[in-house]
Amino acid sequence: MTDAPVIGVLALQGDVREHLIALAAADAVARPVRRPEELAEIDGLVIPGGESTTISKLAVLFGVLEPLRERVRAGLPVYGTCAGLILLADKILDPRSGQETIGGIDMIVRRNAFGRQNESFEAAVDIQGVDGDPVEGVFIRAPWVESVGARTEVLAEHEGHIVAVRQGNALATSFHPELTGDHRVHSLFVDMVRANRAPESL
Repeated sequence: MTDAPVIGVLALQGDVREHLIALAAADAVARPVRRPEELAEIDGLVIPGGESTTISKLAVLFGVLEPLRERVRAGLPVYGTCAGLILLADKILDPRSGQETIGGIDMIVRRNAFGRQNESFEAAVDIQGVDGDPVEGVFIRAPWVESVGARTEVLAEHEGHIVAVRQGNALATSFHPELTGDHRVHSLFVDMVRANRAPESL
């Protein structure tokens, strides 16, 4: 597809391959991103699940953290899952030493809020903006959103906790839709990227 948006997946650590597959299934051109110069070649970016502290430290090491912050501030569409949600938060309640965020969503998050690895679970999640049946949410050492600012829209909750949010061009989920074979959340993000590109093509 010649008009397919080019969407990168931050490929420093985490479930990069699964996001690349899901984005391709949602009619995007998907590519891994590790270097600052690769940020200039994409229309949107996914920050995958993994270990948020490790990803933030590697982002500093690869020289990509500050350029990424600048692009997100400038309106680059970005989607974070699990650790990616933590990295998009303006504030973490319980950060590890040296942990930094990219920011971009006015929210406060709690790391590992749903429990440890052996307490991982799946649950049906109704997401605003995703048509049809609920999405099967895979929660693995998942964070939740403690609170959001006035500019942040809550898209989904689970057991009274916020698990999906959107602020402008930034989308984040506590869970991993890339692990289920259901690509509707990725399609929602691809649509966000297309809408962001639209004014350029007029």
